[in-house]
Amino acid sequence: MVHCGGVLFRKYGNFIDNLRLFTKGGSGGMGYPRLGGEGGKGGDVWVVAKKKMTLKQLKDKYPQKRFVAGGGTNSRISALKGSKGKDCEIPVPVGISVTDENGKIIGELNKEEDRILVAEGGLGGKLLTNFLPLKGQKRVIHLDLKLIADVGLVGFPNAGKSSLLSQISHAKPEIADYAFTTIKPELGKIMYDDFKQISVADLPGLIEGAHMNKGMGHKFLKHIERTKQLLFVVDISGFQLSSETQYRTAFETILLLTKELELYNEKLQMKPALLAVNKMDLPNAEDKFHELMSQLQNPKDFLRLFQKNMIPERTMEFQNIIPVSAITGEGIEALKNCIRTSLDEHASREDEAYSKKQLLNLQVSNTVSYSVQSLKHAVTSSRKDIT
Repeated sequence: MVHCGGVLFRKYGNFIDNLRLFTKGGSGGMGYPRLGGEGGKGGDVWVVAKKKMTLKQLKDKYPQKRFVAGGGTNSRISALKGSKGKDCEIPVPVGISVTDENGKIIGELNKEEDRILVAEGGLGGKLLTNFLPLKGQKRVIHLDLKLIADVGLVGFPNAGKSSLLSQISHAKPEIADYAFTTIKPELGKIMYDDFKQISVADLPGLIEGAHMNKGMGHKFLKHIERTKQLLFVVDISGFQLSSETQYRTAFETILLLTKELELYNEKLQMKPALLAVNKMDLPNAEDKFHELMSQLQNPKDFLRLFQKNMIPERTMEFQNIIPVSAITGEGIEALKNCIRTSLDEHASREDEAYSKKQLLNLQVSNTVSYSVQSLKHAVTSSRKDIT
């Protein structure tokens, strides 16, 4: 446990989403000067995405976090061409971004068996190198996990995200009374009658100031970068992290969540978003919901009541607002249908945009081709005129 402003925060436990590794390609083998033999090239180091792999497993299996490929064999009379050294493969989960020590992205692994070369083996000795081998490349790399999911749940602690995830999907997250129920990302799948599956990620709860890495800050925010759609989850009765922090209404909660996304990466606000207003089983929930709808429909009428640092540059526009209760099951089917419809519409728009781009490329290609043909014809005609 960690104390922060009188509030207890749970650490991430055994979940790891970044790791620093040392990698080194194998050295080349010696050449054979008298007979012009070439030494074998050193082995390479690859990062490879594997199913059911975690960074925790990688760290436990290789506590030294050093990965060195095999050296190439020397050239000899019985084998003038030395054999290549053994490659070294680093197994990682899908969704890894690989960067070098300076933060430059080397590559990303977005599906199983994707691979990235991170340290190249040295050349074997040959005539060009005076038959002396070269050493393999040394490189310190950083593995950064960003979960890939169709939908990312966005909400302050205790908004009921874990309960909601268990209702709409086959996930079985830990659910308790303390504020930070989720201490690591939980992935669930919504299963539909026609066997369509949609993945949903419940991520550690945001708090005010998350963009400055307060609480679980960046550990949460970076994971929603790869989700296709956001699902805001708010408690209809509002939110208060502790007795020492300010109480926030449902409308204020939405403003603050939007502000945190904006301050971390304003591109996140461009993602399609739905709003689930949870805990509709509570007393006076209906009255509070009508009040919230009025505020969301006319936000400018209410924004003047808040401090400037709370107000986002642009308010979120929700494709659908669904009142739900994770306890009674109210609105759950409607929410599942809205999630699917929204994702299908998004996919359709992407396909349409891709088709338009392909058509445009084809038109440009044909125009260029026609222009070239016209030019050739003009040149040929002018030559005929000359003769």
